[in-house]
Amino acid sequence: MNNIHFIMVDIKRIQQLDLNLLKVFVTLFQEQNMTRAAEMLFITPSAVSHAVKRLRDVLGDPLFERKRNKMVPTPACQRMAPLIIDTLTRLQQILQHWGQFDPATTKQHVTIAMHDALELSVLPSLIDNLSSLAPGLTLASVRIQREQLSRDLSAGHIDVALDVALPVKHPVNHLKLAEDEFVVMGASNHVFFQQATPDTYLSSRHLVVSNRPQGAALEDLMLQAKGWTRDVKLRCQNYFAAKALVASGDTLVTLPKRLAERLQDDSVHFAPLPFSLAKLETHMYWHSHTQDDAALGWLRENIALTMQNVNAMA
Repeated sequence: MNNIHFIMVDIKRIQQLDLNLLKVFVTLFQEQNMTRAAEMLFITPSAVSHAVKRLRDVLGDPLFERKRNKMVPTPACQRMAPLIIDTLTRLQQILQHWGQFDPATTKQHVTIAMHDALELSVLPSLIDNLSSLAPGLTLASVRIQREQLSRDLSAGHIDVALDVALPVKHPVNHLKLAEDEFVVMGASNHVFFQQATPDTYLSSRHLVVSNRPQGAALEDLMLQAKGWTRDVKLRCQNYFAAKALVASGDTLVTLPKRLAERLQDDSVHFAPLPFSLAKLETHMYWHSHTQDDAALGWLRENIALTMQNVNAMA
């Protein structure tokens, strides 16, 4: 009799389970680290720990075991987590179809992750377009984290991402939006602009724009494919800083042409590369579980349209 009573109490607790606990569970299952899960959820590690303890009490299983810096799922957790993730995804899809989407009256908030270069060249036009069609829409542009793109899209931390061509696979969908070419920017009196040859380019001092403290930039990888290397002396995190640095020094920065057109003024000059490199592709990325979402579908269509207009004006 006592056993029957115990089971009934557990069923009642499961029926009253806070669904927010399952979101914590899924994030910790994907990250397998308390700190990273907390960062993804914008809560404290102690809040993650408390949520997991509540789930453990309800489900009667440890769920995760700490091994060094990892929270390793138990066998029961490994078995049930994919089913929970699938169920939560289906629930999200159902709620996304609730009612009809009307851009003119929507109060929806969207988050787009993009590279700094795209933010400067695309975001102003995109905001102009969306503001005229959906005046109540709010938008946040955030820095893209390539190593966790799939997780950010899956968790709903971002709705859409814009970046160069990346090696993604299902459940991340992508669409090529545009191509651009690299150009060289520097002070107007830099020797390169008087003698634009491969030798002058490769022997000059160069600046790389990257969020990473080290590692080859995309253009360096393309140069290496040709068997070439260049002298990279400086790194900075955004193209506004890069422009200021090359304008007052003897370094060059290689950047997309559309971005150079936005940055150009009397302090700097840009010119084509003295050799050919592969085109720089811009792709849009989104999670498959938002494929049929009317609001996000509308957003993706307008991002694609904005990119077409930006390309047409180039």
